[in-house]
Amino acid sequence: MDLITQVRKTLGSEWISTVYESDVRPLRTRSFDLAIPQRENRPVVLHTLLGVELKVGRVRISCPDLGTARYLAVFAALGCTKVAVPYDITQVPVLSDRLERAWSRTFEELERVGRDIPPQSLGKMRARIVRELRNEIAAIGAGERMPLFNTSTRQRDN
Repeated sequence: MDLITQVRKTLGSEWISTVYESDVRPLRTRSFDLAIPQRENRPVVLHTLLGVELKVGRVRISCPDLGTARYLAVFAALGCTKVAVPYDITQVPVLSDRLERAWSRTFEELERVGRDIPPQSLGKMRARIVRELRNEIAAIGAGERMPLFNTSTRQRDN
């Protein structure tokens, strides 16, 4: 069995793309474009005088709150260029926690499973996992730019 398949099987529902598909996409979301390179990145959450920003390389992305910055940081680390962001801001910190936990567990499990292989091979496995997760998230999709609000404002029937 391949190491990546073993890591994925061990994590089960905590695999990042599974969390994204089962917990994020069923919600009312809007798509968010991240203008970042499609590779593994090291995002940094910055607290500025104007609010919270997510810095990925030379790109700075203004975020409405810390929860959203943490949420986007997981996808920025994977190199995803388009993701779905929940409209309900009370859901974002909870999803951020789940995604950050899944991110750290993924690579902890990779190190545990691959402790007998050389560091270069382990780095290649890490890159393959990141690429696979990025492709799976792109396949799931980011949804519409703005969600549809199908609510009637009519107060009486004619």
